[in-house]
Amino acid sequence: MRLALVHDWLNQMGGAEDVLEALVALYPDAPIYTSIYWREKMPAHWQKWDLHTLWIDHLPKIHQKHQAFFPLYPLAWGGLKLSDVDVVLSNKSGFCHGLKVGPKTVHVCYCLAPTRYVWQYDAYMERENVPKPIRLALRPLIGLLRKWDYRAAQNVHHFVAISTEIQQRIQQYYDRESVIIYPPVDTQRFVPVPDVGDYFLSIGRLIPYKRVDLAVQACTRLGLPLKVGGRGRDIDRLKSMAGPTVEFLGYVPDEELPGLFARAKAFIFPGLEDFGITPVQAQAAGRPVIAYKGGGALDTVIPGKTGVLFEEQTVESLMAAALQAFDASAYNPADCRAHALKFDVQVFNQQITSFVDRALTDFR
Repeated sequence: MRLALVHDWLNQMGGAEDVLEALVALYPDAPIYTSIYWREKMPAHWQKWDLHTLWIDHLPKIHQKHQAFFPLYPLAWGGLKLSDVDVVLSNKSGFCHGLKVGPKTVHVCYCLAPTRYVWQYDAYMERENVPKPIRLALRPLIGLLRKWDYRAAQNVHHFVAISTEIQQRIQQYYDRESVIIYPPVDTQRFVPVPDVGDYFLSIGRLIPYKRVDLAVQACTRLGLPLKVGGRGRDIDRLKSMAGPTVEFLGYVPDEELPGLFARAKAFIFPGLEDFGITPVQAQAAGRPVIAYKGGGALDTVIPGKTGVLFEEQTVESLMAAALQAFDASAYNPADCRAHALKFDVQVFNQQITSFVDRALTDFR
């Protein structure tokens, strides 16, 4: 089977790039097509990959300010045609699903999200901290980009969603059905420990949409110990609202994360995410999760068994529905870990390769 991998852009590390790493491990001989590649900022071992970029990779400053060039991505991806492979497997959150394939090629799209920039414009721009002049300049183009994005989605043969939330958006925005294959999580790094501490934990980028402010304020009001790990532009605001029971850890090295998760009383996940890997990591370490009832948490947390979900993204809801009555002893670490293993890398590997093989067989 001749297969090509497609990825939107390679100028920053995140969950999408973790998925790409997993796909490259599964298909090490596959060429990889992407719009831009910032070689100096990406992992050194990527330079061994068979990477191909589009013409916009040569535009000045696009690596640093790729959002400003969004109107050009449909044109660039629409000009790429892959017809000398059996399968195109696109890892998409942007525009890469808009490439063309030949009549003998099946296109499977692993959809991290329907293009946020197009369908959730204001939320995306706020999330990425895009300067206001760029936001205003690009807004008039959104209608045209939505039409392009929808048409591009109709040419994909099969959609795979990363969560129930994304499956619903694929149906809503693209009018397409999809199956769910959860992203790969390295659960083997995380194991339960007997000496659990008395602190709550929050780990992640400190940016507004993550809603770490809810955890900080709730724990401050209740006088509960909270450790906050991570860096980001929201750090000063969060510190200004934190009481003496809140500790900011800054950047936490990867080797320290398993122990930090395993000794926490519970992990607090107050944001709305498409999937969310950290709740799975916490459960793999045997710890329950307190999460907002929305997005990927609906897939990754079992209320009453591996955690608790609070209804509204407010301090009061988090306090009343979760923190005030939270009893860590009511949750079995073995149950938490068993649930987390359903999202393990090996599960992803088996499911995605089986889906691709079956899609090719049916296509032929």
